[in-house]
Amino acid sequence: MPQSNRPFALLARNTAQRRYQTVVTAVLVVVDVVSIGMAMYVAFRLRELLPIPEPARIPLRFLGFWPLIAVQISCIVVSFFFARMYHRRRARYSSDELTAIFSATSIGTLWSIAITALIFQDDNAMSNFPRLAVVYGWLLSVVFVIIARAVMARVQRILQRRGIGRTRVAVIGAGEPAATVIQRIRETPRLGYDIIGMAATDGQTPPTNVRSLGSVDDIGAVLAREGIDEVIIAIPEATNEDLMRVISRCDRSSIGIKVVPDMFQILAGQLSIGELGGVPLLNMRDVSLRGWKLTLKRTIDITGSAFGLVVGAPLFFLTAALVKLDSPGPALFTQERMGLDGERFPVFKFRTMRVDAEKLGLWTTKDDPRRTRLGTLLRRTNIDELPQLINVLLGHMSLVGPRPEQPLFVEQFRASIPRYMERHREKAGLTGWAQVNGLRGDTSIEERTRYDLWYIENWSVWLDIKIILLTVWQTIVRDNKNAY
Repeated sequence: MPQSNRPFALLARNTAQRRYQTVVTAVLVVVDVVSIGMAMYVAFRLRELLPIPEPARIPLRFLGFWPLIAVQISCIVVSFFFARMYHRRRARYSSDELTAIFSATSIGTLWSIAITALIFQDDNAMSNFPRLAVVYGWLLSVVFVIIARAVMARVQRILQRRGIGRTRVAVIGAGEPAATVIQRIRETPRLGYDIIGMAATDGQTPPTNVRSLGSVDDIGAVLAREGIDEVIIAIPEATNEDLMRVISRCDRSSIGIKVVPDMFQILAGQLSIGELGGVPLLNMRDVSLRGWKLTLKRTIDITGSAFGLVVGAPLFFLTAALVKLDSPGPALFTQERMGLDGERFPVFKFRTMRVDAEKLGLWTTKDDPRRTRLGTLLRRTNIDELPQLINVLLGHMSLVGPRPEQPLFVEQFRASIPRYMERHREKAGLTGWAQVNGLRGDTSIEERTRYDLWYIENWSVWLDIKIILLTVWQTIVRDNKNAY
């Protein structure tokens, strides 16, 4: 494109982008209003059909209660607005989105109950509105909005694949954090990001497959020239002065700025904000899994592993038979791993490699030639990991936790990776936070350690449930690129 025409092209693109965002926001509002209205109508009819706790005493007309319905819809939509659910640039849909929808819908429903109680307290007609329909409406609104927004996100992704509504991103940084950001963006096209280039710091040069945007000192002019929508700053061990200097050069009202924090200091260190007589303090929280939580987690482990072993018994026998038929050797493979407090234990897996695999190397790699024909499928589907339910039942492992490594590798990693041994403060897991975030197989051990430490210091029952559900989902959709 001729340089003389470039400013006009960027201006046209920015105008189109703003219009696109306006349309997306308007459509989201309409989708939510229609979804909540349909949910209230279905809830109303359910109250007529289900005699719980008793049949409806009078004939009900849905439109006769339109003021209450309008208040309900308005309160939930306002709640969505305050929850910033109409402020999204890209098509994102995750477990966090589900949590946000449930929370905002619940808050909006409570607001509507309070408002209608004040406004219509003396209205006899409104007092006949079936109370149980409010409960139905709350639950159905959550379900209908989730479904509608999932469809909306799907439509946005289709448009993004056609080049509509994509976000132009520039990465500023150096080393592994910047490389990780670029890798994740490229591995996750559904984010709708287009990497325009990278401005490297400390005199480094970007990777060969990433366009160079020159010096950080000139980044302001570059962002304007390239029509960048968002900047991701990934500078390892940067001082506050360094970050502020870079951010000040990117300070444009139309550009979103995200900063990748120092993972070891923030994620692993678990900083939280407190106060002392009005003076803000940073709290270093200890390990979350203590006391009664350990008992609760162990109860879940025993129940889940026992259930899995019983229900999965036919699959276990079939897989064992197929492994025996596929290649000579035992069906089960045992290997020494290191778990809680550095204790060693034998981990059980279905064999996916030749019996002499360890003689040719210990670390698995992509397209590992030692794998058997069936082994590739077993690793892709995570079926090879299922015998570890025995380890969970015996107490060697937990359903969720850091993945156990071989003692030889642990000795290597503890010497080169800060805080590596702190991941052994909890039991190893059948699946984990690092695994569901794509860190499996021959991936960065430093990155895995960061995620493991974050999990240990933020444990909750809901987090374990989320990880298990994500593991099942990724297995179903075969989202296991690094499962080798």
